Amino acid sequence: MVTTPTLTPAEEQLEMIRQSARDFAEAHIRPNFMEWDEQEIFPRDLFKMMGEYGFLGVLVPEEYGGTGLGYAEYITIIDEIAKVCGSIGLSVAAHNSLCTNHILMFGNQEQKQKYLPALASGEHIGAWGLTEPNTGSDAGRMRTVAVKQDDGSYILNGAKNFITHGISGEVAVVIVRTGELLDSHGMTAFIVERGDKGFRGGKKEMKLGMRASETAELIFEDCHLPADRILGEVGEGFIQSMKILDGGRISIAALSVGIAHGAFDAALAYSKEREQFGKAISKFQAISFKLAHMATEIQAAELLTREAGRLKDAGLPVTQMSAMAKLHASETACMVANEGVQIFGGYGFTREYPAEKFYRDCKLLTIGEGTSEIQKLVISRNLLRK
Repeated sequence: MVTTPTLTPAEEQLEMIRQSARDFAEAHIRPNFMEWDEQEIFPRDLFKMMGEYGFLGVLVPEEYGGTGLGYAEYITIIDEIAKVCGSIGLSVAAHNSLCTNHILMFGNQEQKQKYLPALASGEHIGAWGLTEPNTGSDAGRMRTVAVKQDDGSYILNGAKNFITHGISGEVAVVIVRTGELLDSHGMTAFIVERGDKGFRGGKKEMKLGMRASETAELIFEDCHLPADRILGEVGEGFIQSMKILDGGRISIAALSVGIAHGAFDAALAYSKEREQFGKAISKFQAISFKLAHMATEIQAAELLTREAGRLKDAGLPVTQMSAMAKLHASETACMVANEGVQIFGGYGFTREYPAEKFYRDCKLLTIGEGTSEIQKLVISRNLLRK
């Protein structure tokens, strides 16, 4: 007699959250995701609905309008959404782990009470600005500056680019230079609101993939901000952003796992249906070995990602593990998507099947929130520091 293992209350809750996210993705994302991709539509109304489901304030405590969950649940939600559409998964990840989490981690009580409830509910969408046209990995050379005025306020000038929700976001956290170039204590984080004079969205990027997730510039032209918009202390912006990216890498790892799961599931199903030489192509060793390799690497990526999430929830150092998770999961997603197209053959190169979309979406994962090369740098520095 085979018995079904009894789940702990925590495991039962996680499965309920998984099913909720899966049902939402199937009902509200799958019917429209190709239209959003082809027309490069950011479905703003969908995010209001996701706010009602609690998907936009996953890590925010209940006292600020969030669901008060941890990284185990957050990883699960991103995974299930990204299985269907990486673009929507990316926007959910960026909203939760960057803008919202920055205010949660470093905002004072007044800032948290003012901004977090609207972000958690989906009334507001969040953006986060570190990258500039001339600085990707080299953030220390940023040119966007904030100059302090006699009354204690600041005037911002400059631009950020490759910003998720750069046009549609109602609230943005931006890291700008308030001190000397290349000084790690010369940058400060500010909260900027849509409607602030001198602040606007710029050019929307036309992208290879993740096309339903809006990516655009943030432009500051004599943007005046009062001192109460500073997050934490003046000069802490770069240090804060590195801590935010520790969690952001877990988000991208979870997104990578989800895209890999989606690409694998599509390839597996197709391999069982597609016949050549009188049998399903899954029966051929060339295909079955591909599937075995894909499944193994996905499992390893998920285990790394969940370990990083466990460390984050426990308040333990996570920089190295989050970089490892992000590196392995993002590279795995690209491998799986590539092999998925190969398994689909000619049909994988058409829009009749989802393989080509997973293939287009996955590449950003090895670039955004720190390239694979930067992850190797982070990992190696931590190893050599011991």
